Amino acid sequence: MDECIFCKIIKGEIPSSKVYEDEDVLAFNDISPAAPVHVLVIPKKHISSLNDINEENSKVIAHVFVVISKLAKELGIDEDGFRVVSNCGEAAGQTVHHVHFHLLGKKKFTWPPG
Repeated sequence: MDECIFCKIIKGEIPSSKVYEDEDVLAFNDISPAAPVHVLVIPKKHISSLNDINEENSKVIAHVFVVISKLAKELGIDEDGFRVVSNCGEAAGQTVHHVHFHLLGKKKFTWPPG
C-alpha cells in the first residue's frame, strides 16, 4: 500500500514517536491526542479495515490485543482503566484505511462517548 500513511510510518518514511515495536506490531503516540495517553497500535501487515479480518490474518489482531494489555501496564493505565477504540468505515470515523486501535487513558471517559 504505497499511499497508506501507516505503511509509510512502518517503513520509516514518516517519523513517529514509537512506544513499542516487534515483528508484527507497531505502537506510537498519536499526533493529535484525545487523552493524556493516546497510543495507536497497528499491525505491520496492511489490513484495510475490520471488515477485512479473516482466519488468515486474525492471529496478528489477537497479538495486537496482547500488546495493548502490555502497554496499558507499562503506561500505568491498567488499574484505573483505559479505552480501546477502532473505527470501521467512514461513517464511523475511519480516516486511515489501515486497521488501527486507539489506546486511550489517564482521562475519565463517559458513555456514550461524546
